[in-house]
Amino acid sequence: MLSNIILASKSKVRKDILEDNNISCEVKPSNIDEDSVKESLISKNASPEIISKNLAELKANKISSKIEERIVLGADSVIDLSGELISKPSDRKEAMEILKKLNGREHYLISSVCISKNGSMIWNYTDKAKLKMKNFSEKELEQYLSKISDKALYAYNVYQIEGEGRNLFSEINGDKNTIMGLPVKKIKEYLKEIQ
Repeated sequence: MLSNIILASKSKVRKDILEDNNISCEVKPSNIDEDSVKESLISKNASPEIISKNLAELKANKISSKIEERIVLGADSVIDLSGELISKPSDRKEAMEILKKLNGREHYLISSVCISKNGSMIWNYTDKAKLKMKNFSEKELEQYLSKISDKALYAYNVYQIEGEGRNLFSEINGDKNTIMGLPVKKIKEYLKEIQ
């Protein structure tokens, strides 16, 4: 078991991925205002990848500045649809709009991670997965959404690749853990180097 790190996220999926990979973690959510950060970066024409990286770093730095000498992991995932940033939905209506946008199209799921210590980033990594959604009728999309609980929908975006969401796609090119929000293979490699 790799030594205890702090996960600056309340994501149960990320915590489970770490623990499934023998990385023990303590959860301390950063609670940063992601929407205002995204708006600010979008106004400066930042790409979805830059936005994801910035959010991961802000989360990790915020917690690590309060807890000295501990390793803090921040993470963020976004969807890049031809340069447009797609964030988690705030309600079912918005979830449906996102599914309609992705319907029949290719997009990237970008997951960024940052490890900080004493308030500064010491390592970061970003991975992308390319997905192509099948073509669905509006009724089929409504049926899919009806199977997803509110908790899952707002926590993990509009598709859960490990569950019902797998059936939405004709193509998935990339690491499953990246799609679920945490490219854990690279995190493990880095933690082994420094411990």
